[in-house]
Amino acid sequence: MTTAGDIMHRGAQWISADETLDRAAQMMRDMGVGALPISDENERLCGIVTDRDIVIEAVARGKDPSRVTAGELAHGTPRWVDANADVSEVLREMQQHQIRRLPVIENKRLVGMISEADLARNLGEDQIASFAESVYAKGKGR
Repeated sequence: MTTAGDIMHRGAQWISADETLDRAAQMMRDMGVGALPISDENERLCGIVTDRDIVIEAVARGKDPSRVTAGELAHGTPRWVDANADVSEVLREMQQHQIRRLPVIENKRLVGMISEADLARNLGEDQIASFAESVYAKGKGR
């Protein structure tokens, strides 16, 4: 059985909900990623901020990224998967919620992220095609 832990990108880092978007952008640049999970004061997942969120929700609206916090962009119920979850559960979660990145949690701690690239490296063509159709066909994936 292939698990989330087998295909995830290790070394994911939180950004605190009270950190600013310019700090989030710097972290993304330094880590070479396009998204960061957002944690509350108890290091619990409260959302994800993406590079696109920063541009569309802050910069394009004339907001100052040095004054807007990551937590201000955390909307809805954050999705995640346990490191021991089967890859079919990973796909189901990402497809059902039309998301492109999924935090991986183990013992209530962030241990990695699964992105489209991780799926492409580890899944068969049929699984990738099904994922792409369900996430992109409706155009709302993050």
